[in-house]
Amino acid sequence: MMNFSTRFKPISDRGSSMITPVLEIENLIKTFPSPKGKNTVVLDQINLTLAAAEFIAIVGHSGCGKSTLLRIVAGLEPVTHGTLRLEGKPISKPGADRMMIFQQYSLLPWLTVRQNVRLAVDEVFKQLPLREKSEIVDEHLQMVNLTAAAEKYPDQLSGGMKQRVGIARALAVRPKMLLMDEPFGALDALTRGKLQQQVLQIWESQRQAVIMITHDIDEAIYMSDRIILMTNGPAATIGEILEVPFPHPRDRDHIREEPAYQQIHAQALDFLYHRFDRDD
Repeated sequence: MMNFSTRFKPISDRGSSMITPVLEIENLIKTFPSPKGKNTVVLDQINLTLAAAEFIAIVGHSGCGKSTLLRIVAGLEPVTHGTLRLEGKPISKPGADRMMIFQQYSLLPWLTVRQNVRLAVDEVFKQLPLREKSEIVDEHLQMVNLTAAAEKYPDQLSGGMKQRVGIARALAVRPKMLLMDEPFGALDALTRGKLQQQVLQIWESQRQAVIMITHDIDEAIYMSDRIILMTNGPAATIGEILEVPFPHPRDRDHIREEPAYQQIHAQALDFLYHRFDRDD
C-alpha cells in the first residue's frame, strides 16, 4: 500500500460555503475478488474531503478506479475498509441527495423529455402537489434550454440534447451532490465545449458539490476548483491534488492565457505521462 503526499492550498478565501464539508472519505480501501482466490486491491487509502459548494475533477489513466470511487460515493458499491460520510452521516446506499450523470444518456426511450425528468421528480417528491411537480420540471427544462423539445422522444434528440435531459433530471431532484462520470465523453468537440459552458453556468448559479471524472486536462482546469490526480491501478490512490486558482465565473479563452493555467496543465501532464505513464 502506497501513500503519496498531496499539494493543497487553502480554500478559505472562497467563502464559508466552500469550507463546509459535505463529503468526507477516510482511509477508503476497495477490493474485488480475484479468480486466483486473492482479492485485488482496486483503491488504496483514499482520503478526500469535499466542500459543500466545491467542484472537483478526478483525472487518471484507465483502470485507476475513478468510476469505482464515484460508484462508492453514489452508494452503488460497498467499501471494503474505511468510511464515507455525507454531512456527517455514513453512506451505505444510493440516495436522491447524490445524483449520477453518466457518459451514456440512460433515458427511457418510450418517454418524452418532459416525462423522463418528471419520473425522477415523482420518485423523490412523492408528496408534492401535481402543479408543483410540473413547475419543477418546467423550471429545469428551461434551465437547460429544452422547453421547446419537451414533448420529443430521445430518438429525436441529438447527443448533446440527450445529455441535457440527463442533467435536468439530476438537478430537478435538488441533490446535495452531482456525480458526473465523463459526462461529455461521447460528444463531438463543438457540442462538448458548449455543454461544458452550460453546465458550469448552471452550477455557478446554484452551487452544490460536484465530482466529475474526466480524461481531459483542459476540461478539468476550465470547470473544477481542484484536480485530483490518481495513480495507476491496481491499488490506485490519490497521487497529487492541484488547486485551480481562477474564480468563477470563468472565461475559457481568458484563463488559457494565464501563466497559472499553463503551469497546472504542465503539472498534470508530467504526473500522467512521466511519473505514471502507461504502456497500454
